[in-house]
Amino acid sequence: MGDMMKRLFCILLSCVLIALTVAVFHADSVTTSARAFELYCADNGEVLLSENADEKLPMASTTKIMTTLLCLEAAAKDNKTVEFTEEMTAEGSSMYLQVGERVTLRDLAVGMMMQSGNDAANAAAIAIAGSIEAFADLMNEKAKEIGMAHTHFVTPSGLDDEEHYSCAHDMALLMAYALQNEAFAQITSETSMTVSFVEPPEKKVTYPNHNKLLKLYEGCIGGKTGYTDRSGRCLVSAAKRDGVTLIAVTLDDPDDWDDHIGLYTYGFNALCAAQMPKSGGYTVPLVGADADSVTLTCAEIASAVVPRDQVKDVHMKVSLPPFVYAPLKKGERVGELVFLLDGEKVACVPLTVSEAVSYNDKKRDFITYIKDLLHWHS
Repeated sequence: MGDMMKRLFCILLSCVLIALTVAVFHADSVTTSARAFELYCADNGEVLLSENADEKLPMASTTKIMTTLLCLEAAAKDNKTVEFTEEMTAEGSSMYLQVGERVTLRDLAVGMMMQSGNDAANAAAIAIAGSIEAFADLMNEKAKEIGMAHTHFVTPSGLDDEEHYSCAHDMALLMAYALQNEAFAQITSETSMTVSFVEPPEKKVTYPNHNKLLKLYEGCIGGKTGYTDRSGRCLVSAAKRDGVTLIAVTLDDPDDWDDHIGLYTYGFNALCAAQMPKSGGYTVPLVGADADSVTLTCAEIASAVVPRDQVKDVHMKVSLPPFVYAPLKKGERVGELVFLLDGEKVACVPLTVSEAVSYNDKKRDFITYIKDLLHWHS
């Protein structure tokens, strides 16, 4: 009986060990149905997971992330009204603009991000650059600026062209860059938006967002879908939880919604934001002014995205010069809060001058000047 119990115990123990091994394996790996994918952390530039992420592939209407970004940058300077013309018409998905109708550049951005309007993309391109070809040049210039090394744009809409391609990594870089534009971040996060036409003035249309992840996944903050027969289903999305912003890209993926959720589940389990409260009260000695010191502020909540199991090992130190000279402008950077993990800098947040400081031009003799310097160094 004792031998029987021992054998049963060994069998049970083996089953438990096998189960744990399988669980660990699945926790550390994520599979997708995509031809290429990437999970990217927008906070620190870390690639968490990827496969074929540099392969040049068609990206369909996810192209409109770039077109919308350029459209909103132009609108920030002059949100001009655009009259829709025959040359702006396009096949495929549409916000259903009619020749002679007029809308603003910003509303064309809405039509691109909500309805994936190819007509809106063409209208924006021609209104901004004069032609599709000239606008493609602007797209490629911006891609170079962002660091998209495996991308070439030909169309503003993403309709198929042999020379129109990108890769999963480049599209992650593009989305991270675009989210820094407040107007883009606001539009891409909306589940629907209403456009009020300039002409006809009575026309209003509400467009739903094709990005279902906004409703399927808590924490999704935006994204763009895309599909052609050549590209397959493409999806670029972003999600934010507990101070961590992740971007998922899948190209040619028949199960993109579920795959993005799986990628985010992995990413948010793997990473955590080590945060320090927004703080003030930092000072640095001041030379050349009436005051003896200047107060510094941390303009944002300081945080560092690190592996979740190492968050308790993150340390912060204040890095400041021994003294600073007047004059100083408000917002001028004079130091930083540095986050360290295992002795390595993982993030830093600037410390800036809270109020402008004028130079005191009253003459000081050489001895007083030296005393001041010795005082600040001490």
